[in-house]
Amino acid sequence: MKRITPSLDQIFATHLNTLALTLRPNSMTDYRCVVGRFLSWLHADFPQVCRLSLLRRDPHLLAWFRHLCEREPPLSNQTRRCYLLCLRRVFDDLAANGNAIAPDLIRREDFPPAPRYLPRPLSLQDDQLLQQELQRADDWTANALLLVRGTGLRIRECIDLPLDCLRQLGSEAWALHVPIGKLHNERLVPVDADARRAISRLLELRALASPAQLARSDGFLLPRLGRCQPLYHRLRKDLAAAGNRAACSCAITPHSLRHSYASEMIRLGVSLPALMQLLGHKDIRMTLRYVQVTQHDLQREFHAARLNAPQSHRLSIPSVSNCSATADLPGVRQAIAAARHLLEMYRRQLADSRVQRTIQRLDKRLLAVASQLDQLK
Repeated sequence: MKRITPSLDQIFATHLNTLALTLRPNSMTDYRCVVGRFLSWLHADFPQVCRLSLLRRDPHLLAWFRHLCEREPPLSNQTRRCYLLCLRRVFDDLAANGNAIAPDLIRREDFPPAPRYLPRPLSLQDDQLLQQELQRADDWTANALLLVRGTGLRIRECIDLPLDCLRQLGSEAWALHVPIGKLHNERLVPVDADARRAISRLLELRALASPAQLARSDGFLLPRLGRCQPLYHRLRKDLAAAGNRAACSCAITPHSLRHSYASEMIRLGVSLPALMQLLGHKDIRMTLRYVQVTQHDLQREFHAARLNAPQSHRLSIPSVSNCSATADLPGVRQAIAAARHLLEMYRRQLADSRVQRTIQRLDKRLLAVASQLDQLK
């Protein structure tokens, strides 16, 4: 009986169904979009490619890269990177599953440079005006946005907060339990009295929600009518409106609140490793994107550091002539220590790494001599 070879569409669809078992729905939307657009383009421009084994880097993938660059309106570098990352992951998985597919279809040099975004915190004036306007509004969206500003949550993390998210860790220690989210981790974020007040107000307003909202919001802090997407757009819309009412100088997005929280924590003395945990990051480089260090911050840190050192540190180099004044074992040991110190000072001034290594070997010999002298009585 002749074996039926699955088509390209069937092979990719089967693998996407397998990925859906472990990836989040939003991630699967990206994968299906990228694979669908790639296959549609491939069928239109290279209809003769009907099997994975026929797919080549040149001309097929290189032509697709050019197609992405020539799209109108043009795609951003970040979007093109996401396209390549998704498709490369699918190619690697298909090859690992035993499919006949050429290696290195997508290489590192094919990726456009990653965008380097500056931190986008609100100015101190805009931050104060916005919080005052949200406190004046005092509805459930305003309190949810105040909670985002006071804890640095991602907006979708706030949407998914459970009813029992507030945890008491001690007599005066409270924390917000953030469930597993974007980076597949959960965390406890310390909260102050303002954040606890926002949660308490949200619980009061939730009790006044309609039965339809409560039926769809079982177990969640924020009321909803269905999926979280409409709630997400409602929060973004209300935040932009609050910024307009407060006469803020720039457009405000939910992530602006997260950037403002990060910059405020740094100014209050929170270390970068601790801030990384607060924001739920896995890489300190991601945390640095959220932190704005102004010239005022640099001046404050510099002068604070100077106060910790009232007397300038002076490097004292022992004198070899003084060390050799006594012809006994203590005097010899002191002379060897002084010679090692001078060698090290000289090594630090050199740019030639070969000479530096030679001096390090001489220092090891002097150390061996000193060790043998220590054994003498």
